[in-house]
Amino acid sequence: MGLGSGKPWAVSADGLVVLVRLTAKGGRDGIEGIAYLADGRSALKVRVRAAPSNGEANKALARLIARMLEIAPGNVELIGGTTSRLKRLLIRGDARAAAAVMDRVGGTAAE
Repeated sequence: MGLGSGKPWAVSADGLVVLVRLTAKGGRDGIEGIAYLADGRSALKVRVRAAPSNGEANKALARLIARMLEIAPGNVELIGGTTSRLKRLLIRGDARAAAAVMDRVGGTAAE
């Protein structure tokens, strides 16, 4: 995402854009920190219990992020990576407040 801070999120004109590495059928729903990718980017590392079929994992991801940020699930939009493990989300609303929550929740580094 071209972030110099090493964070997988950035404020945009529409809200907060977040790069996520999603593990479907992960046994539980949760955010595991930040993963550093081979290409130098970082991604929020998330796992959900839902299977990737019929978009269920994507829906579970949106619900989990919305619950974490205490916003309506409709404010979390998948804008890239529908069928990929790497996803781009747009979180509409107060981007700075959302980024502050991401700093607290995603602050631990993962592999």
